Amino acid sequence: MSEVPVDLGWMRLLVEVARRGSLSAAAEAIGLTQPAVSYQMRLLEQRFGVPLVKRLHRGVSLTEEGRRLLQIAERAVQDVDALERDIRQARRRPVIRLATDYAFSSLWLIPRMQGFRREHPGIDLQIVASQRLAPNWREEADLAVAFGARSDFAGNAMLLMPEHVVPVCAPALLERLEREPFTAGTEAPRIHLEAEAGSPWLDWRSYLATVGLLAGQDPSPGDLRFNTYSMVIQAALGGQGVALGWLGIIDQLLEAGLLVPAGRRVDVPDRGYWLIGPTDETAVTKLGVWLQDETTGTAAGSVGPPAIQ
Repeated sequence: MSEVPVDLGWMRLLVEVARRGSLSAAAEAIGLTQPAVSYQMRLLEQRFGVPLVKRLHRGVSLTEEGRRLLQIAERAVQDVDALERDIRQARRRPVIRLATDYAFSSLWLIPRMQGFRREHPGIDLQIVASQRLAPNWREEADLAVAFGARSDFAGNAMLLMPEHVVPVCAPALLERLEREPFTAGTEAPRIHLEAEAGSPWLDWRSYLATVGLLAGQDPSPGDLRFNTYSMVIQAALGGQGVALGWLGIIDQLLEAGLLVPAGRRVDVPDRGYWLIGPTDETAVTKLGVWLQDETTGTAAGSVGPPAIQ
């Protein structure tokens, strides 16, 4: 028959006995009576078969075996106490839920989240992403960043990034476009974002109409279509065609030279990404302020030929 494992409830008791040098002081520290502590120590010594403490005229001290056992007990008690503090602190740490779309979350927010953590290490950020902001988004989020026009949102909405759109592609593809803007639409496949009817953002048809190219609006046989904007951009990065690029969302890719402008820029000043639902709650306010700071000046520079509004 296997032996019964050693009861580990003695660890904190042994640590307190060593720390305070007295059974009665250890008993007071951990909320037990002195006879109960003495009894526990006797059981422990019986289990190991050797004395673990030496009774002195005043108090006690550990024997050699007791000091060896103390090294193990101290590490275990310290680790358990540290874990308890971490768990309690995590439970007290506020969690802010931000509702937004796939494009903003994957291409703009996630690359910058480390900066938010550095500024606000005591706040956990949870992203609730979808293709379009749901009417009942407040049931699952504290704050939202959504695309649309001011008329689409309540009066407290704040414009973070106006809509600035320019065709973009991989540099190698641009070199094959005979040094002309892509607006003719005949040199490379267009990459489309599939969207439900009445979507608030520019698509290829509305973009071409805005820049004055009514011809060639119908999709060509080689065009590509994806249902999320991150896949649209991945296809553009891979040189598979030309996509409409929303400045602000893809700024880092342009700055790194991974994508380059391939046509006229179109500006829609009254439309773009809006911050919705800021409250007086401290943690939510901090996230809102951070979003405003991070988007200040975004897409303000000139990209490509002069913009059309």
